[in-house]
Amino acid sequence: MRNRKSGYGECPNSEGCPVEFTLDVIGGKWKGVLLYHLIDGTLRFNEFRRICPTITQRMLTLQLRELEEDGIVHREVYQQVPPKVEYSLTEFGRTLVPVILEMRKWGETYQRAGMMNAQQTDLPS
Repeated sequence: MRNRKSGYGECPNSEGCPVEFTLDVIGGKWKGVLLYHLIDGTLRFNEFRRICPTITQRMLTLQLRELEEDGIVHREVYQQVPPKVEYSLTEFGRTLVPVILEMRKWGETYQRAGMMNAQQTDLPS
């Protein structure tokens, strides 16, 4: 497990601390997206680059390394030329699947609500 930087400060009561810890592990712009795409199976580095074309190579490497260090993602290196590296969810990482799928469901609902609000705003009075 990584040595964490506590960016959330002191936790006055312990009730919110597990949420903070979870967000530290899967939070950020890319980790949830990467985990979502790993639900269906193993992916190679360049497949992530195709799926998420706006992520930089450096950021993708960093995010995958952190997920690996946290025991969420497994990195398999094949000794061949050219080198082949595959990423998959660990058994522990698979425990996040329901969380990620619920995030997707919530995002779809929120997106639809935003579209409905935008359409209502565009309606003539």
